[in-house]
Amino acid sequence: MATMADVARSAGVSVATVSHVLNGTRPVLPHTRQAVLDAVEELGYTTNTLARSLVTARTRSIGLAVSAISNPYFTEILQGVEAAALEAGYSLLIADPHDDPEHERKVVQLLHERRVDGVIVAPSADPRGLLAYLGRHDVPAVFLDRLVDGPGTDGGPRFDQVCADNAEPTSRLVTHLAGLGHRRIGMVAGRPGLSTTSERVSGYRSGLAFAGLAYDGRLLVHGDSESAGAEQATEALLSLGVPPTALVTGNNAMTIGVLRALGAHGLSVPDDIALCCFDDFAWADLFSPRLTTIAQPGRDIGARAVHVLLERLAEPDRPARTVRLPCAFVHRTSCGCPSPSEEGTPS
Repeated sequence: MATMADVARSAGVSVATVSHVLNGTRPVLPHTRQAVLDAVEELGYTTNTLARSLVTARTRSIGLAVSAISNPYFTEILQGVEAAALEAGYSLLIADPHDDPEHERKVVQLLHERRVDGVIVAPSADPRGLLAYLGRHDVPAVFLDRLVDGPGTDGGPRFDQVCADNAEPTSRLVTHLAGLGHRRIGMVAGRPGLSTTSERVSGYRSGLAFAGLAYDGRLLVHGDSESAGAEQATEALLSLGVPPTALVTGNNAMTIGVLRALGAHGLSVPDDIALCCFDDFAWADLFSPRLTTIAQPGRDIGARAVHVLLERLAEPDRPARTVRLPCAFVHRTSCGCPSPSEEGTPS
């Protein structure tokens, strides 16, 4: 097996120069860098990651703690994280916290004990134990999808965070339904305590206000971010003396539960009740009717989280920041509109 010394001899440079080229630790003249890369290719040299980690105290690995990996949205995030990590030369260790605060802290501790260089976490609704562990052990961390309250000493966030915009897109769903004539618009919101839930509820209420509609607390129910919970929550809305004529769902899993409940009551979308959903997914365009949704940039969120973590590793003392990425309104027919293609406008 070729060694770094073999590469150095073949390229006519020092071992230190080979190290700088492979590890990016110091600028090297272009022709010298190319000579090293050619020697690496010719000799079939592969980096001894274990040996390098002993020298640099870095393993070039990232820990990812994300619940409900089976959810298409989080699967997209995972794909974005994996692609960006691989491109940067990092391996990925994955754990599922199951949205349980105690299990969340344990899996992050296990990832840390595996000596990952940093962690990317979608935090639970009660991340106090997680925050305490990260702070106590000074673990480089980025939160994705869900934000964590608790500013740092300068008034900014304590940790880097990457997420989608939540409030304005939800408000847009509400105003779109109001523009179609709906006056009783219900919402099946996610698990209380999650920032995504509170921000989308805020968007729901601001959308009502913008449309000149009064907020009615009976029309806001929580589906616990899951299909079964959303099904029960929808049952509560349908049992009202005057049920809603339109619904906004807080995520893709809850959309499935809402559709199941509506079907059990023999209600047709959008003829009997209009529906708009936060979260697009691959088969949303295959439903009948096709689902009008807000599409989150899952892969971009995952990739950006990796980039922010790598920037944190390179500059440990820089201020933490929150990065928000825009969503897209995907106009289909579950809201009660004709197919956009029939209108001659793009979907």
